[in-house]
Amino acid sequence: MTIFLLVSLLLVFIILILIFTTCFCARRPKEHYRLCAKLPSMQRGYLTDLKFSFQLSTLKSKDVLPFFSKIFKHHGPLVHINVLGHSYVLLNDPDDIKALLSSPHHINKGPEYGMLKPWLNKGLLTSGSLKWQMRRKLLTYTFHFKILETYIPTFNKHAQCLTKKLENMASNNQRVSIYTHMTLCALDIVCDTIMGTELRSQEGKSIEYVKAINTVTDVMIKRIFKFWLWNESIFNLSQNGRNFNKSLKVLHTFTENVIKEKRAKHETVNCLETEELSFGKKRVESFLDLLIGISKQNPEKMTDSDIREEVDTFLFEGHDTSSTAMTMAFIQLGLHQDIQDNVREELYLIFGNSDREATMADLKSMTYLDRVIKETIRLYPSVPGVTRKLRQHLQISE
Repeated sequence: MTIFLLVSLLLVFIILILIFTTCFCARRPKEHYRLCAKLPSMQRGYLTDLKFSFQLSTLKSKDVLPFFSKIFKHHGPLVHINVLGHSYVLLNDPDDIKALLSSPHHINKGPEYGMLKPWLNKGLLTSGSLKWQMRRKLLTYTFHFKILETYIPTFNKHAQCLTKKLENMASNNQRVSIYTHMTLCALDIVCDTIMGTELRSQEGKSIEYVKAINTVTDVMIKRIFKFWLWNESIFNLSQNGRNFNKSLKVLHTFTENVIKEKRAKHETVNCLETEELSFGKKRVESFLDLLIGISKQNPEKMTDSDIREEVDTFLFEGHDTSSTAMTMAFIQLGLHQDIQDNVREELYLIFGNSDREATMADLKSMTYLDRVIKETIRLYPSVPGVTRKLRQHLQISE
């Protein structure tokens, strides 16, 4: 009886999915079908689409890129697919990707980005159209290299902590997941420079916050590929949804408290600046400090809510992409001993036997290491895929 009930529920579930897909597709304009019919496509049909959707939902993180690589090898660099009624055109040709990403008309994000909004609201990553353009213009100043240069002592401090930990593990012949340590280091750096707050996660501190950010990131990735979690109600009722919302409360509370503290400190900013100038020192400003400064000049365009969404956005993007790039660079240096030797020789010419901190001049001298990092990112980009929702035609190569 139990088996019969489960089978019946599964059949009802499949039928509902097919009905949903049919209704969703029926709303598309006829021109959509006409254009898609001209594209290389995987096998068409509701059952085929449903099977493909289930395949995606069962993929492990490490299997996602190989899965799509097989699709491109079989169908070419441009292929049309359907995922439970959602129509996608996959691009893998550099010229086509350049045409899409360099266009000022195609900046509206795909539906997947909407799943990030409970955390990031409508910051730079998730927003599009006029808000993205306005916000990007408003934040341009915060990306200036002169500001990034003031963060070098912070980079040195957390990098030295990472180096000592790796050195200790190497001396004890420990086998560890290097990605975990790179993530904690990146999180410490980004939290320090973005919020102006020391997380000290490499020292085993801020455990609740670290656990929360890992949970939220992991659940978001799962939700993108598991189509039954796309629905907001189903997601919130699921275990993944409950874990996500619980962790999200921790992250938002932390950010809101830091913003309040920074706001209070900025009330006395003029006194602080006068004191620092008298000692001949320049105050190092975090990204949050800069945003609060912008909000003072543009209170209608940068509220505390706006500040939180940008701080959360850059905290997420900054630590996630940096940790991936650092991990892959370390792995590649380990696999290519000759390149590792060249990097070591370049660093020895700059530092010798000294253990002094790196300066901006030192970084500019690391030309070989710079090429190694850029080649690593080319081969293993931290963000291997993006989606855009087109509102007008895009001309690409034939």
